Amino acid sequence: MLDSDLAKLYGILTGNLNKAVKRNIKRFPESFMFQLNDDEYKSLIFQIGISNKR
Repeated sequence: MLDSDLAKLYGILTGNLNKAVKRNIKRFPESFMFQLNDDEYKSLIFQIGISNKR
C-alpha cells in the first residue's frame, strides 16, 4: 500500500500523512514504512501503466 492509498483511506492529503508520520516517527514500528529507490519507483510506475491498460 502506498502512502497515497493510505491517505485516501483516511481522507487526508498524502503530504499531511507523511508530515504526521515524520512528527511521530517513534509511534510507528520500523517495518511500517520503506522508501523506494529511483529504479523501484520507475518499475512501479511502469507496472501501474501496464495494468491500467488492461
